[in-house]
Amino acid sequence: MRHSPTHRCKSYLKHLKPELAARATPWNVPNLCAAYNWPSHLTGGGIIAIVELGGGWVSSDIAAFFQSLGQPTPSITDVSVDGTQNQPNQGGAAGDADVEVALDIEVAGASYFAATGQAATIRMYWSQDIASAVKMAAGDGCDVCSISWGADEANWGKTAAEQMEATAAAATQGGMVVFAASGDNDSSDGGPTPANVDVPSSCPHVIGCGGTNKTSASETVWNDNPGQTNGEGTGGGYSTIFPVQSFQVGAPAPPAGSTAGKGRMVPDVAGDADPQTGYTIFVHGSSTVVGGTSAVAPLYAGLFAAFGTKLGFVTPKLWQNPGAFHDIIQGSNGFYSAGPGPDPCSGLGSPIGARIAKLF
Repeated sequence: MRHSPTHRCKSYLKHLKPELAARATPWNVPNLCAAYNWPSHLTGGGIIAIVELGGGWVSSDIAAFFQSLGQPTPSITDVSVDGTQNQPNQGGAAGDADVEVALDIEVAGASYFAATGQAATIRMYWSQDIASAVKMAAGDGCDVCSISWGADEANWGKTAAEQMEATAAAATQGGMVVFAASGDNDSSDGGPTPANVDVPSSCPHVIGCGGTNKTSASETVWNDNPGQTNGEGTGGGYSTIFPVQSFQVGAPAPPAGSTAGKGRMVPDVAGDADPQTGYTIFVHGSSTVVGGTSAVAPLYAGLFAAFGTKLGFVTPKLWQNPGAFHDIIQGSNGFYSAGPGPDPCSGLGSPIGARIAKLF
């Protein structure tokens, strides 16, 4: 059964605009992990699942990326869920789907290595349906799942979103932690009104990952189009499908008089996503800088895979420990603004990796 409106789903990836390149301050993944106080020498062992709806990867790109960092190349296995295959662009031009795939593998693998000193084990689930891929990954015994694709709740509809949530709940019950990008089009999420949230990140058993602009000196909400509700910036807000979740301790209520959602707040956590402070990756033979909340989900996936296996539904523990995150108090995603404590732009905030590690 097809649970998700895959033909309307998109990857949450943003390229660095050429006119902004001169003042961009991109990160390589090890330096970003260091800035986020990643732990080191953890035992690791967690298997990372990555869901992809299109595109592909080539071994030469992955090898070149990790060689440039002085890291071993992860063990990568392709798994076809429904006949969908690893199909990189053979013409050499890097389409967005290929860039998405490279970003996911390279960020997750480098994040894991930073915390363990070991090569990651990654399984790529190729599918036309997100829920089917998550179900198979959980059944295969994967420990962490990263999803960088989605669409706003209005596109999914209540039935499909609830089916996605049921799949995620079963996966976490089986021990898999599930992360998903919260979207790259500010509070509207590209939807029909100024305030929408994204599935699967709005599912209560998925950890929604929002975006920031992080430099060496400061960190704010990612929004490259201030004052707009539909631009390039982090998704976030309140669900119209899933109710308020008791585990979201301290989450603020929606603004008084809001006609937007009044349910579960998204995101739960955040991390660097602005392409102006983006990630240097390697795809189709050359390095490039990209951003998007697409990068945040695999960043966390690599970290949590380093904690071990079968952690399951960890979201309540995260919300019980806000001190394990750097609170983002400046910026807006259009309809909502950040402030002290959790907010519908950055959730609990960006990771303080060593503190999160102590929780597990």
